[in-house]
Amino acid sequence: MNISRKDFFKKSLLSLGEAVCTVTDVLKAPAAAPMEIRDADGFNATPREDQVAAPHNDYCLAKNSGCFACMEHCDSGAIKLIPGVGVRINQQLCTGCGTCEYVCPVTPKAIRLEARPTNPTTSAY
Repeated sequence: MNISRKDFFKKSLLSLGEAVCTVTDVLKAPAAAPMEIRDADGFNATPREDQVAAPHNDYCLAKNSGCFACMEHCDSGAIKLIPGVGVRINQQLCTGCGTCEYVCPVTPKAIRLEARPTNPTTSAY
């Protein structure tokens, strides 16, 4: 077998490049599921006295970016944004309708309905 030095290195480098590309394609993380941004138009917001929205700011996009979906759709004005922290919910104003949970674009939800405490706190936010 007679092969020139130039052809030898050319084929070696090409095969090395193909191997690297194949390995990197295998190691790539699967693409994250796209966030679903829903509008509250199709949601039946029925106030419930036994439910109240509770923030889970570990998942909340509003603390570091411009997601205001829950605040924009809260008809009672119970949700307030604290920059760098997330959202706060005034339990006295919250009607328990669940619109905020419905429009929240992240999974797991950053706002979830929970059972209303029997003795609500008196803090506004």
